[in-house]
Amino acid sequence: MGCCTGRCTLIFLCTLQLIAALERQVFDFLGYQWAPILANFLHIIIVILGLFGTIQYRPRYIVVYAIWTAVWVTWNIFIICFYLEVGGLSKDSELLTFNISRHQSWWSENGPGCVRKETPMAGLKGLDSHSYVSVIGCTLEYRYIEVMHSALQILVALVGFVYACYVVSVFTEEEDSFDFIGGFDPFPLYHVNEKPSNPLFKQTYLPA
Repeated sequence: MGCCTGRCTLIFLCTLQLIAALERQVFDFLGYQWAPILANFLHIIIVILGLFGTIQYRPRYIVVYAIWTAVWVTWNIFIICFYLEVGGLSKDSELLTFNISRHQSWWSENGPGCVRKETPMAGLKGLDSHSYVSVIGCTLEYRYIEVMHSALQILVALVGFVYACYVVSVFTEEEDSFDFIGGFDPFPLYHVNEKPSNPLFKQTYLPA
């Protein structure tokens, strides 16, 4: 296969997905978003598996990758619905942190243009004497940043699914054509037919 084929395109898409997943994983770690962290970790493993299968001509691995892309699209649709508060979901809930903590997305306090306002609490001293009040001046609300992240993941995953199906079909056709010419058969059919004919030939001319 040449460099402009579906196989090379799928390799590029898997590499792009790895970069995007690693970037997202870093910010989810900073925000203590445990559910997305686990999902990203599994996504990285499956994408590496798909990348390996594409490079090594392993269609079964690519099929696993294609199935996962459908699951990954579903997960990111849920993330979009979560931050846009669709269907009774609330972006302020602790669903993504497994109700372990009240942390929100890292972008909620560190988005572009965001300024944190803190005020001292009466009667407290030391490092914990400040209480977080609000974030102002954000150029873009954090939930829209998360939605754009998920939308990008969906777009790349859908394109990856299409190319994965194409590459699997190409690999399967190549294997079938190779089998047809006896590429994987160490003992072709004519060898099998010749072996039993020799003893019969010898028995015909045995002396009485």
